[in-house]
Amino acid sequence: MAGKKPELQLYNSMTKEKEVFKPIVEGKVGMYICGVTSYDLSHIGHARAYVAFDVLYRYLTYLGYDVSYVRNFTDVDDKIIRRANEVGEDPIALSGRFCQEFLNDMADLQCLLPTNQPRVTDHMEQIKDMISKIISNGCAYPVDGDVYFSVDSFPNYGRLSGRKLEDNRAGERVAVDTRKKNPADFALWKSAKPGEPQWDSPWGPGRPGWHIECSAMSAHYLTHAFDIHGGGMDLIFPHHENEIAQSCAACSESKVNYWIHNGFVTANDEKMSKSVGNFFTIREVTKLYHPLALRHFLLGTHYRSPVNYSISQIEIASEAVFYIYQTLKDCEDALSAFREDAGLNNPKVRVSPAAQECISKLHNDFETKLADDLHTPTILNSSLQEAFKYINTSVNSFKKKQQKLQQLSTVKSLIDLEIEIKQVLSTLGLLSSLTYAEVLEQLKDKALRRAELTEEDILQSIEERTLARKNKEFSRSDQIRSDLAAKGIALMDVGNSTIWRPCVPAQPESAQADTKNVPPAEKGQSAKPTDK
Repeated sequence: MAGKKPELQLYNSMTKEKEVFKPIVEGKVGMYICGVTSYDLSHIGHARAYVAFDVLYRYLTYLGYDVSYVRNFTDVDDKIIRRANEVGEDPIALSGRFCQEFLNDMADLQCLLPTNQPRVTDHMEQIKDMISKIISNGCAYPVDGDVYFSVDSFPNYGRLSGRKLEDNRAGERVAVDTRKKNPADFALWKSAKPGEPQWDSPWGPGRPGWHIECSAMSAHYLTHAFDIHGGGMDLIFPHHENEIAQSCAACSESKVNYWIHNGFVTANDEKMSKSVGNFFTIREVTKLYHPLALRHFLLGTHYRSPVNYSISQIEIASEAVFYIYQTLKDCEDALSAFREDAGLNNPKVRVSPAAQECISKLHNDFETKLADDLHTPTILNSSLQEAFKYINTSVNSFKKKQQKLQQLSTVKSLIDLEIEIKQVLSTLGLLSSLTYAEVLEQLKDKALRRAELTEEDILQSIEERTLARKNKEFSRSDQIRSDLAAKGIALMDVGNSTIWRPCVPAQPESAQADTKNVPPAEKGQSAKPTDK
């Protein structure tokens, strides 16, 4: 739909306020998002960050901006070296392997590829040049082959995190070194240790500290002043605080206009992280659940709020995705006989007022909610649900006798509504390149895996239930349905046949109906509540 787009407002971690987004260069956006340290498979905390920023990337593009999106790989680091030593693998080879695994996970989650994905090992010259500038500007000092940034040289240190300098620790990834002028000083360059990857430098062989890489690579790809810098809230201190200090020390013109941070994923209300060991990898989750279900789960909470991971919530998200694609499939099937109908070109065939109201509301909610600091939950849980309800009602109307003009009006209304829904789903990253039917089959395959059943097992259960009903053994037929519902398989009686679909697993004692946790769908056919 044409019209003026709403002003995008983003919460700026620097000012602690929502601000209207205004890019440095009109029509263009430079965005740098801190990437993974590639020494292991990524967990769903990583998925949370990159899904959130993928939505921002998609929405900025939707608004018409030309976005330069940079997301780095840390491919040389203490953790990488430690893991490589544990498994007897070259550190650079190990990190390269996990970089590719990360990209595979991002593709599964439908995260678009950034414009650039720089790796530390490919940007040593830029890193060394920046360190040299910082030293020449009097903000860093070499010691025995190491180079440290002097936090005392940067009066604004702590402005992002709100920490006072005297309260700051030396940093998450480094031990206190008595050679430092201030315990909070942090490493820009680390001298080489035996058996570690190393590069020549003016201060001797070694490798970069953790923070300098992002300052150097963001400046290289986006210049010293750009629009958006983002990452998880755990990066505010020390990583982003240190980035600001060293970037400003290297170039007085250095500036990031919007600092954006996503909330944590928790497990049992504790931050999920590799170091704590309470994490679930993306791969572990998507082995049993469709990647779209994980993405839906993550978008169901505002990106700045913590989201607590649980199987029950992933189950609900999986059910929601099935409902989305089943509704779209039902719409597609209903429209298939009419899409080429010449009568649609009749000027008397118009989108109905009710449909136009539904389309306009979805469009306006979509734009205004995303413009309000990417508020995805309202779109998923309210706006889209109303649109799907309208589709189901309209599809059911085809079963009733209608005048041709009214029937074609319904068709035109559904076609236009489907276009709007697909635009919303695409911007949220929930629209697959596969057909609706193919996605539904994938969701069913995942449900079978979770239930540890095969299609043949379910068909056999359906036959046994049909026989039990024929013999009036209703307790037996109810039990079959309840047992399957407890495993996340819903049986649905449609006419004289029975079909199955995934559902949220029901407690055996309460699994009396296959619609207990199922949104209304399936071409308007409701399942019988019990077999009696």
